[in-house]
Amino acid sequence: MNATPGTPATALAPAGWWRGLGGLTRSGSPIQALAWALYDFANTIFSFAIVSFAMSLWSIRFLGEASGTFWFTAAVSVSVLINAIVSPVLGAMSDRVGRRKPFLGFFTALCIGGTVVIGLVDIRLGLVAFAVANFAYQAALIYYDALLPDVARPIARGRLSGIGVALGYCGTLLVGVLLLVGISTDADGRSTPSTFALVAGLFAIFAGPLFLLVREQERAGSGFRALDAARSWAQLGQTIRHAREAPGLLRFIVARFFYSDPVNTAIAVMSAFAVYAVGFTEGQALQVLLILTVVAVIASFGWGFLADRWGPRRTLFAVLGTWAVGLVILTFFLATIPFLFAGALLGAGLGGVGVVDRLMLLRLTPPERVGEMFGLYGLVGKFSAVLGPIIYGIIVAALLSSLDRGAYQVAIASLFVLLLVGIWILRGVPEGLPEADR
Repeated sequence: MNATPGTPATALAPAGWWRGLGGLTRSGSPIQALAWALYDFANTIFSFAIVSFAMSLWSIRFLGEASGTFWFTAAVSVSVLINAIVSPVLGAMSDRVGRRKPFLGFFTALCIGGTVVIGLVDIRLGLVAFAVANFAYQAALIYYDALLPDVARPIARGRLSGIGVALGYCGTLLVGVLLLVGISTDADGRSTPSTFALVAGLFAIFAGPLFLLVREQERAGSGFRALDAARSWAQLGQTIRHAREAPGLLRFIVARFFYSDPVNTAIAVMSAFAVYAVGFTEGQALQVLLILTVVAVIASFGWGFLADRWGPRRTLFAVLGTWAVGLVILTFFLATIPFLFAGALLGAGLGGVGVVDRLMLLRLTPPERVGEMFGLYGLVGKFSAVLGPIIYGIIVAALLSSLDRGAYQVAIASLFVLLLVGIWILRGVPEGLPEADR
């Protein structure tokens, strides 16, 4: 829009941005778009503050370094494993009933409630509460993602999804800053029971607008039956058969299982690694995690640019190579400067994996199977988040008494091996065709 004579163009910018946001939605309401995207802001607060930072250190504080590491990684793995097993059923249940928001509301409330409980009970019950909260967090994402078509116009779904991701990073920065300045942490920067209450409260506040303002599309529905659960798993078998029909697609999905393992594990254990393997304080570890988040955001744009120039396959190898170098450094050097350098590489690679492997999936998938294959892609990602953390936790728990900090180096080396397996499998995957050429 052109500014009227005598009116500064900058005065119209906020209003133009707000109307543009409304243009993304089916209803034309910018408030619905913002309310939907704010849920990403809300749940990322939980993911960063609890999964990536507080819970591993909280477990170690009360159970000791070896037992705390093992039981934390076990809680992560078990919660994600159960979610992976039941997620096809949860999705089928939503489709059958014809509703998203009631399921989203239930699992959101369960995640918030479990988070509050962590700081109020014995650590063993706290780990159970954490597992419940993490399961609910993962389950809620099924219904949150499924609400996107109800909110956004088909042509604008990618843009609104991108706004949600950007707001998610903002949620990470907000809660990180609050913890750094001492809101709910002690003088040494360590989490307290109020940390869990703070995160739960922020989650509730910023998730609330979705339930109050987003209108779900009306659709026919009926009662969910046990037979529908069996059919959802039968559909999974059919999806795998369809993946085998497209050249390189199933091979790529198997490769993703292995190379995603180090990514998912590092997200969960990096704060404890920084404190107990490298020697940072908890406050310093939080600062490092925030810096790595900023690096991931910036690098995401760079990897996207390279993917356009090189193609996603070549770019994905570059991303995984970056991760390999970072893991090698952590395997051989447990010191501040090497850790920061390796962390920067891992942060950059984290942004790259999120950007590039989705593009690779699109290159390999027939257009009529995109939705089906994204479901399989997501399910494999969940299963990959089971293997890495539990292997890491077992190694640290088993070797800590004999190798001391060397146990962490062996655990990181195990992640490097999984990454190499993924890269080796990926070598046989073709480039695929751009969508315009299919």
